[in-house]
Amino acid sequence: MIELNNKNKDINFGIYLLYFCKKEKIMNEAVDKFKELLDIMEDLRAKCPWDKAQTLESLRHLTIEETYELSDAILNKNMDEIKTELGDLLLHIVFYAKIGSETGHFDMSSVIDSINNKLKIRHPHIFGNIEVNNPEDVKKNWEKIKLKQGNNSVLGGVPNSLPALLKAYRIQEKVSGVGFDWENKEQVWNKIFEELNELKAEVDKNSDKAMIEAELGDLLFVIINYARFIGVNPEDALEKTNLKVIKRFSYIEKQAKLMGKNLYDMNLQEMDKLWEIAKTKEKKE
Repeated sequence: MIELNNKNKDINFGIYLLYFCKKEKIMNEAVDKFKELLDIMEDLRAKCPWDKAQTLESLRHLTIEETYELSDAILNKNMDEIKTELGDLLLHIVFYAKIGSETGHFDMSSVIDSINNKLKIRHPHIFGNIEVNNPEDVKKNWEKIKLKQGNNSVLGGVPNSLPALLKAYRIQEKVSGVGFDWENKEQVWNKIFEELNELKAEVDKNSDKAMIEAELGDLLFVIINYARFIGVNPEDALEKTNLKVIKRFSYIEKQAKLMGKNLYDMNLQEMDKLWEIAKTKEKKE
């Protein structure tokens, strides 16, 4: 029995050693590749006319575009594209760091050091002695720490330039982190109908656009809140519906062309029939 136990210990140690060596190899390869990327950035900044001309401001809109391309790849579950788009985003981070090093404000090392310190400070349940029971506890601690670090407002970390739907979602997450929230999803569900009735009342009264717009905004905000309560990201949900509509309408266009018809000459019943066929085809896929 002792020999068997010792043998098991040897096997377990061997497995651990193989895992450690593999992990070490992967990390070393990643470090080498990252160093190569930094060297490439140095060459591009020194020799390429386009790269030499870039500034923090000129890269901004390109970074936003790359982020949306990554988002598309994630929604499409295309792992090869996700890998490619992550690389593109990493290039932008390295590019920003290179520009920062030229002005003396920051460099790649200080950028990494900054996020390392932030992660350690904001995860005291890992790097300190704070106990948490679930992800919600982690989020609440995160917000408390941010306020202690000098944030003037709970909502201070929500970027002004975020799209409205995503901004609403982040606002709700932030205020929820300090306890300003509904108690349960049924309350939010009831609030949806309250806001819906208020919107309808303004429309029926033929109120001015500002009043109707305000009520519609309230309704959308509550629907986004309900999505949060049921664990659905409303941005993802809406984008998936967008993609679904594009796919179905593209089917209508394709079928109309095959029938030698122009969409402008088709009536709603004809197009709706093709729409239902497209829906049926989706369920079979």
